Amino acid sequence: MEKKNLFGKCPYVTAQKILTGKWSIYIMYLLSEGPVRFNELQQRMPEEMTHTTLSRQLKALENEGLIVRVEYQQIPPKVEYHLSEIGEKFKDVLSVLEAWGNEYINFLNHSHSPELLQCSGEF
Repeated sequence: MEKKNLFGKCPYVTAQKILTGKWSIYIMYLLSEGPVRFNELQQRMPEEMTHTTLSRQLKALENEGLIVRVEYQQIPPKVEYHLSEIGEKFKDVLSVLEAWGNEYINFLNHSHSPELLQCSGEF
């Protein structure tokens, strides 16, 4: 049986493929607030993240055309990231994800499963 390549044909497969990185949606959220420097992004991540891991994630989003990397020729070097034109359109998706995420958090907090009520801390 031949597998179908649905990338670029099916919107769900396409979206899933370009947002495969563990933190891609959160990075898009951080950049939705405006340009952010690399070090600030690293500090704002909810978990410890290496320089290499964040670099890879940003490069993947840049390769997909969702973000733009701007390097300023100065000392010390300054690099900022911001959403591209198509990345800006993702803000609508972020709003819907936020609403759904808040509903799901509410669902978790009202369940009686002790495992779901444990929280590792705020971001």
